[in-house]
Amino acid sequence: MKKAFVFPGQGAQFVGMGKDLYDNNQMAHDLFEKANEILGFRITDLMFEGTEEDLRQTKVTQPAIFLHSVILAKTLGEEFKPDMVAGHSLGEFSALAANGTIQYEDGLRLVAARANAMQAACEENPGTMAAVLGLDNEVIESVCASIKDEIVIAANYNCNGQVVVSGSLKGVEKACELLKEAGAKRALPLQVGGAFHSPLMEPARVKLAEAIQNTKFNQGICPIYQNVTGQAVTSPDIIKANLISQLTSPVRWTQTMGNMIANGLTEVIEVGPGTVLQGLFKKAGAELQLSSANIDN
Repeated sequence: MKKAFVFPGQGAQFVGMGKDLYDNNQMAHDLFEKANEILGFRITDLMFEGTEEDLRQTKVTQPAIFLHSVILAKTLGEEFKPDMVAGHSLGEFSALAANGTIQYEDGLRLVAARANAMQAACEENPGTMAAVLGLDNEVIESVCASIKDEIVIAANYNCNGQVVVSGSLKGVEKACELLKEAGAKRALPLQVGGAFHSPLMEPARVKLAEAIQNTKFNQGICPIYQNVTGQAVTSPDIIKANLISQLTSPVRWTQTMGNMIANGLTEVIEVGPGTVLQGLFKKAGAELQLSSANIDN
């Protein structure tokens, strides 16, 4: 019987997220107020009462999801007893703060730096992403590799038959056409600000690498399955190196789920907004107990 706590990434945000925690739990209230101080703006106002447009800005979205997830994990108290953790993209930072590898304040500063660096990289190298449904990974990889004059790669392996490609605007457009010809059920452009998890994020990777290097990483309370390899890691130095590679590397979520299941996973608790990750675990081909974390006030 092994329990995983998993943490969502960008896209799960919604107006009102975290408000019940802020209103009903003193520790949560104090942690949110601390975040407002650290960030230098009242992110809670945007989370609780902002517009969807406000929440879609990368510099708001990423800290908002991190805060909702990590503060929720902290308020679980004794109930937060993971045998393993993982987070999808941005969620990896939430997982590391929740399992004690990094301090809450340091995690928030890293996420804010990540968001700003990604925003700048998107402006410098415009790109996009598209979801590809119903094709084998190998076919998608070979189609992307066949496009020589533009950048496009398989960037998120979400579950079998669901992969996101990422790259330059023309690269992704060309890939979508070729992937449909190759038999994809659908190739849908996503409403995202840039080519995340692709080589176009290199300027952001360089900026964030320095911030990660200067942050103290501790031994966490359990292994984290990291995006870059999909494998369980406990060494703070290896975690750091993988986290630096994360922005320009694919998110290997399919592999992460498979490895967790192979290591005895029986229960998955999603911590933070939405139920996207539970949906992916449902497709992972194992009998798992799935739920969302919540606190009894």
